[in-house]
Amino acid sequence: MFRIRRVFDTRSPANVRAIGRVQEILREQFPEARPGEADGIPEKLSNHLKYGFQTILFVAEKGQNKVHGFALVLYDPLLKFCYLDYIAVAGREAGSGLGSILYERVRKEALDLGCVGVFFECLPDDPALSRNDTVRKQNVARLRFYERYGATPVVGTKYETPLEPGGDNPPYLLFDGLGKKEPLRREKARLVVAAILGKKYGALCSPEYIRMVMDSFGDDPVKLRPLRYVGAPTRVAVASELPENERVALFVNRDHAIHHVRERGYVESPVRVEAILKEILPSGLFSEKKPRHFGERHILKVHGAVFFHYLRKVCLSMPEGESVYPYVFPVRNAARPPQDLSVRAGYFCMDTFTPLNKNAFLAALGAVDCALSGAQALVEGRHLAYALVRPPGHHAERRLFGGFCYLNSAAAAAEYLSAFGEVVMLDLDYHHGNGQQDIFYARKDVLTVSLHGHPRFAYPYFSGFEDEKGEGEGRGFNLNIPLPEKMSGSDYVDPLRRAIRRIEEFAPSFLVVALGGDTCKNDPTGTWSLAAKDFEINGRLLGALDLPVLVVQEGGYNTRLLGENIRSFFKGLFQSSRSAGARLWSPAPRDRRPAPR
Repeated sequence: MFRIRRVFDTRSPANVRAIGRVQEILREQFPEARPGEADGIPEKLSNHLKYGFQTILFVAEKGQNKVHGFALVLYDPLLKFCYLDYIAVAGREAGSGLGSILYERVRKEALDLGCVGVFFECLPDDPALSRNDTVRKQNVARLRFYERYGATPVVGTKYETPLEPGGDNPPYLLFDGLGKKEPLRREKARLVVAAILGKKYGALCSPEYIRMVMDSFGDDPVKLRPLRYVGAPTRVAVASELPENERVALFVNRDHAIHHVRERGYVESPVRVEAILKEILPSGLFSEKKPRHFGERHILKVHGAVFFHYLRKVCLSMPEGESVYPYVFPVRNAARPPQDLSVRAGYFCMDTFTPLNKNAFLAALGAVDCALSGAQALVEGRHLAYALVRPPGHHAERRLFGGFCYLNSAAAAAEYLSAFGEVVMLDLDYHHGNGQQDIFYARKDVLTVSLHGHPRFAYPYFSGFEDEKGEGEGRGFNLNIPLPEKMSGSDYVDPLRRAIRRIEEFAPSFLVVALGGDTCKNDPTGTWSLAAKDFEINGRLLGALDLPVLVVQEGGYNTRLLGENIRSFFKGLFQSSRSAGARLWSPAPRDRRPAPR
């Protein structure tokens, strides 16, 4: 069973392997291709500005992510058309139907992008243009294949004029209208031809040649050759369902509800997750996956062993339904912690309202597994993943818990991803992400950025100041953006753009977003007033970074609005990440990252 997957980035190990195999197949199947066509695929995928098109790559995989075929598409976001550059399957897969599966996926993408249609070239079946009988027979087979979809050559133009007089096999320009009823208008076709010949073949086609071909389009609407090899198109319809492997990979900490503290004023309750699921699952954007268990070694990379083993021992020794709240804080002699485990809680905690109990620890372990599973999904080629977890984790430092947080799930995920490339942790909770700041403060391979309420009025009060920039090698790789007590959605955009500029400078391989819903209006723990439309805008801004993104759920306690806001954020993130090339943005080169400030 083949799986068609879009390759969104050139960073994750799975995508690096896939692109390498695509290059091999291209060289095998198109030995006459211009030198550098295969070698240039990674840059085409990542540098839209240079080539003037957004390059879209689909791979057909089977078994252990083994690539058996591919389709390479050029998308012009201004003229709204797709150009099928290459479609190929490995030699042993010829006749398997894989070419059809790939082409149907290309048609769906073009329809989703609102394109007028798909354009591509096909060698001619006219004996006057294709003089070799064997080659012409192959050309006929290809034209017959595309006629099944209603795609036929444009006629009455000079598109197939050889670049050199007497040249053999000059290509037809074919057009697939995707089953739409609208005809192809002359002016649109002229602009499309100018874009194809100018951007793709600019090094071969002179301006005079391009003008000659454009001017030859005289019919309005453009005329297409009648079907010659099939009686009628048989595959005009385009599938409407979003492919499973391009949805957001969703990892839910389904055992979170065991952690339920029913004390008055304790807002970190199980209903938070249910409120989010109720809104996001009907959207069709998510595909829930079962998280795997990773083991404590990943936790010990971001948390001190003494802290973790204490947390495990005291929590698992607690009777069911009982909790311990910190009440003694040994600031005078921190080197000699109390012997009694319940009294020692304050040695590892930053507040008096985060209880220790058996289920809090077990739920926190599940949250870490979900975040790590999301990180693993990115490494395996997924573009977007969401760890919907509780309890939250961004206040958990290397040796401290607090703020309802016990283990820093997002930091564990960032640590996991750092083995495969540089990572940005962007904290969009109302409260400062002190946990990841503490964990990565001396590192330059993980940039930590936090937008939050100023610590003069917002928890945790002791961190989140602008002058906290990192230390040692990490100097300049921690950015705090403390914000005023009153913030609307429009006020929030400029600080977020500032954070995005720093992310672009850093040019990471992965983005981990610690997402809080407590920035919304009337959250019991916040003072800001972001609405659903603001969450969508923020998601769009981040999606335009064109990075693999893992979102880890943090705070958010207005359960009446929480689900709608999270759904809106993902709507913006998803739509923007799928069309990031629309702004033809190119990330900063990896070797030109600014020096630490």
